[in-house]
Amino acid sequence: MKVFGLTGGIGMGKSTAAGLLRARGYTIVDTDVIARTLVEPRHSALAETQAAFGHEVNSASGELLRERLAERVFANPDERKKLEAILHPRIRANWLAQLESSRAKGWPNAVVVIPLLFETNAAACFDKIICVACSAPTQRERLRLRGWTDPQIDQRIAAQAPIEKKMELSDYVVWTEPSLEVHAAQLERISSDK
Repeated sequence: MKVFGLTGGIGMGKSTAAGLLRARGYTIVDTDVIARTLVEPRHSALAETQAAFGHEVNSASGELLRERLAERVFANPDERKKLEAILHPRIRANWLAQLESSRAKGWPNAVVVIPLLFETNAAACFDKIICVACSAPTQRERLRLRGWTDPQIDQRIAAQAPIEKKMELSDYVVWTEPSLEVHAAQLERISSDK
């Protein structure tokens, strides 16, 4: 099984690229989905997160108030590192297990969507790495459409390695400024590159 890591800056088109690759028959493992699942009720990561950050990040029903936690961790690098220490080992174990399951089922190609691929030193786990990228103005516009303020955008961008570094370290770069058809055509070329 050939395993691709798919990375890029926030708002640069990772989910779109994953959807296009899924349509081409790739099995997709999304670390953002894993992270959200790990902090749902009855998961050990939720209990550990609550213990580390206090009950102000919980709703009355015991669910994690993700936006409140995000405000804290993106405003304070030490708080972010504390959360990452809880989540990142569990996230990695989960996506590695999903890849093993896909391998056992005989899937020919898999993609792990992993925004912090280089930041978590995961590059060696992949046969090839694809980075999706766009210009900074386009990125900011996409994030504003999500309802984020400029300070929130600045904090999230600062929490990741610069996109130029991710591009330099990747095997392929997909530029997501143009139309969806152009985006798909770039991925098609990567898919046919054996």
